[in-house]
Amino acid sequence: MSYEASLKHKRDAESVFNSAKKSGEALGHAKGLAEGLAEGKAKGLAVGERKKALETAKAFKEMGLPIADIAKGTGLSVEEVQKL
Repeated sequence: MSYEASLKHKRDAESVFNSAKKSGEALGHAKGLAEGLAEGKAKGLAVGERKKALETAKAFKEMGLPIADIAKGTGLSVEEVQKL
């Protein structure tokens, strides 16, 4: 009887441990996913903003605006604007 009680206690403890482990893994996965999505969104927005700045600079350059003004207005460097 003592052996059975000991075995039950051991199994109960293992069950609690495994449940906590699964819960922790799920929480870690959710947190990692949220952080990854936020990072991906930030990178995507940065790429989009840069692309828009290049398009705007190209249009201004075609209009004949001074390169220094284009660079100042778009946040691009003078060298980047000259390459367009």
